[in-house]
Amino acid sequence: MSAPADPVAAGYRLREMVVRDFFTAEAPRVSRLCHAMAQRFFSGGRLIAFGAGAAVTDAQHVSVEFVHPVIVGKRALPAVALVNDVASTLGLAYRHGADHFARQLEVMGRPDDIALGMLHGPQDAVESVAAGLKQAASSGMLPIWLGTVGGRDDGGAEYRFEVDCEDPFVVQEVHETLYHVLWELVHVFFEHKGLLSNRRPQARTHDSGRSSFLYPFLAQSEADLDGVLAEVNGSVLQKAEDVIAMRRASMDPSGLAETARLISQRVHRGGQVLVFGNGGSATDAQDLVADLVAPAEDMRPVPALSLTNDAAVMTAIGNDVGFENVFARQVIAHGTNADVAIAISTSGGSRNVVAALQEAKRRDMLTVGFGGYGGGRLSTVCDRVHVVQGDYIPRIQEAQATQYHLLRSLIR
Repeated sequence: MSAPADPVAAGYRLREMVVRDFFTAEAPRVSRLCHAMAQRFFSGGRLIAFGAGAAVTDAQHVSVEFVHPVIVGKRALPAVALVNDVASTLGLAYRHGADHFARQLEVMGRPDDIALGMLHGPQDAVESVAAGLKQAASSGMLPIWLGTVGGRDDGGAEYRFEVDCEDPFVVQEVHETLYHVLWELVHVFFEHKGLLSNRRPQARTHDSGRSSFLYPFLAQSEADLDGVLAEVNGSVLQKAEDVIAMRRASMDPSGLAETARLISQRVHRGGQVLVFGNGGSATDAQDLVADLVAPAEDMRPVPALSLTNDAAVMTAIGNDVGFENVFARQVIAHGTNADVAIAISTSGGSRNVVAALQEAKRRDMLTVGFGGYGGGRLSTVCDRVHVVQGDYIPRIQEAQATQYHLLRSLIR
């Protein structure tokens, strides 16, 4: 194995240790939080997410996962990413500094809502997240803090989750698994509605519907909260083991090292990196761009552009020439033969992603794909492809985050 590949293998080992330690310790509290969140949703509350630094993209990821469930039978839950309102966020930050999230929550927050504040490392704007959570608590909202061990201030969050790791990439990946698990398992309690509200009579029936095959323990009595929490706790631990196994199966140290070498060559010659994807993969694309453009202090910035960012461009292209062309048209506008196109797709076959890659190849760009389901069509289109052998979207996304984070670490 070549020297650049050695830290990749070490990175996978570190993730396995941190993920297992975190969820072994926190599974009981995660289970209770799922119940508390379900109660809030059941009462008409919303999930309002925000973050500092690269955690901005996690807030966006949270919003799309809860609003647009990918599992058949799951209900859409109201979620908002404060950072998606760029004009309000920047305007309030200019006037109120670190209190900008607090001011947004003061205006739009309601007592039944849930506030989720996130950051990945000490370089992030801790004060802004803490101020937002403090405002949320004072308004009667349920405040949740995702951060690292030794965080200075969590705003008095009712639920505080600390990841014991100094690598912000690893912290982000644990956070991603955590909010995916919250999204997956909050739905369990909707099938036990007697556990959600004192205003609703207890009953021994459930309405598991099309979700029953995923969670067979839904047939339990609704009066048995401890029993349901115990089953959810077991599911949390199993999901953590699932992502560990999927990461291990997709590990390709030498392949990532070679891709990093080819990207570095293009960047040294003046090229830029264009990144794109749909849904949760769109937020992953922006996460990678943030890691390239605004990296940790020990990394040199790399010019990069997320093709998912400009809502006006996306909707104009989608409306006028079709959604299949939303990325390809931007490749035409921005791409040159010195550049790199990176596609992220859980299916490995999204038509607009493939169309953009084909346009990039016509322009002699280096094409790189991160694809689930064994790579899908990306395997036949891209110069370099990194696959995840799996078919469950949350775990695929978590394994892909590891792949592109380690790739970023290699592009030094």
